[in-house]
Amino acid sequence: MSHFSSIKTQIRNLTSLKAALADLGIDWKNGPSPVRGYQGKTNQAEIVIEQENNYDIGFSWNGQEYELVADLQYWQQPWTVDGFLQRVTQGYALNTVLAESSKQGFAVTEKQKNEDGSIRLVVQRWN
Repeated sequence: MSHFSSIKTQIRNLTSLKAALADLGIDWKNGPSPVRGYQGKTNQAEIVIEQENNYDIGFSWNGQEYELVADLQYWQQPWTVDGFLQRVTQGYALNTVLAESSKQGFAVTEKQKNEDGSIRLVVQRWN
């Protein structure tokens, strides 16, 4: 019996996901690679985060979005699963906005992290 859990996300862009993980200081490796789980079971993922306990976390493409795949019983991160996903999702959104803004000729003129954890961006484009 597999102990893997899959948690749906709204993450669709692999480049922004990689940037978000890097911004959080999380080491990851490119896949497809196996995510190690209970009793040697594995699950394929495009991004794998190896944990010291030999049970990995992965982001796997389901055809529409990247799902978080892990054996949650062996979660070994500094944040809870929800806290981890909130941070990754926020970083993903920020990197997506920055990439899309840049494509459309905008430049960031102000970036501010607020006490409540939100991020304020000001972008401008000159004609």
